Amino acid sequence: MRAINLSPVGAAASLAALLLAATPAVNADQSVSYGDYEVHYNAFNSTFLEPDVAESYGLTRSGNLALINVSVLQKQADGSMKPVTADINGTANNLIGQSLKLDFQEIRETDALYYIGGLRFAGEQLMRINLEVQPESHPSPYSIQFEQTFYPE
Repeated sequence: MRAINLSPVGAAASLAALLLAATPAVNADQSVSYGDYEVHYNAFNSTFLEPDVAESYGLTRSGNLALINVSVLQKQADGSMKPVTADINGTANNLIGQSLKLDFQEIRETDALYYIGGLRFAGEQLMRINLEVQPESHPSPYSIQFEQTFYPE
C-alpha cells in the first residue's frame, strides 16, 4: 500500500470536500459500527475527481474506473471520533464470477485518513465488493460486503 501525505490546503482540502460532496450524488456514504470503530465506505466513478486533484494524489481518471473510498474512525474517551490507520484488502466480483483484487493507497491529510482503491469495469456493470478492514492494533479484520452498479462516462 502506497502512502501519500499532503498539507491541509490545496489538493488535500479539495479531495476531502469531493469525497464528501460526491457521495450523495453517486451512492450515499455507507458505514458500519463495530464497538469503538466506525468504517465508512463509498464508491464512485473516478471522473468525479477534478483533473488537478486526481493528479496531485496520483489517481487515474477514466470513464471505466471506479474508486472505492474507505476510512476508519475510532471513538475516543471524550466521545469524539479519530481517524486511525488500518489494513484494507478487497476484491470485486462481477455477475459471471470474475474476481479482481483491489489495491488501496493510503492518503493522509491533517485531520483525515482515507484509503482509495481503483476498480476497472466494462460497460454498465454490477459489482459485488468485499472488503476486509483491520484497524491498527485490532486482532482481526471486519468484513464488509456491498453491491454497486457502475456506469461508464
